[in-house]
Amino acid sequence: MNIVIFGPPGAGKGTQSKFIAKKYNLYQLSTGELLRREMQNNTELGSKISSIINNGELVSDDVVSDLIEKFISKDAFKQKIIFDGYPRNLNQAINLDNLLKKYNQKIDLVLNLSVKLQTVKIRIQERQNQENRADDNEITAIKRYQTYEKSNQPVIDYYKQRNLLKVVNGESSINQISQEISGIIDGFKG
Repeated sequence: MNIVIFGPPGAGKGTQSKFIAKKYNLYQLSTGELLRREMQNNTELGSKISSIINNGELVSDDVVSDLIEKFISKDAFKQKIIFDGYPRNLNQAINLDNLLKKYNQKIDLVLNLSVKLQTVKIRIQERQNQENRADDNEITAIKRYQTYEKSNQPVIDYYKQRNLLKVVNGESSINQISQEISGIIDGFKG
């Protein structure tokens, strides 16, 4: 089973992805994590990514696509991936479908964590205090939330038209969100 989970930055995608990956024996593919790893390795691409992210912008589809394909092309991950934070726009959604088809895979379920900007600001501040991530500050969070909202509606519509989309209340507690997601996945699998 391949699952997409999305929501604005700070919605809890990473936390819920880890939970889903562990409970359902899936591999978490976090584009944010792939991008941060590239930055930490101080590659030329990592420097470019860092500059883009710190300006509150999104990394190009081509860069992200190459990173994604490296991951999904491995047999160990076949039909066992939770896509955390990808796709972010309609081009990426279509590209992901094409990449998966190339490797005889597909998306089975899409979870959208619905959360308000005020909640995101609070969560980003808490995450900044705990993890000290350079991309976690209120100004960047607001820009990223607004960018996400603008670019994501076509993705929501795309998956809704394909009857893959399930909206999850991202305002709830971590445990409540996990329970809601489990109910959706268990219902899908049953």
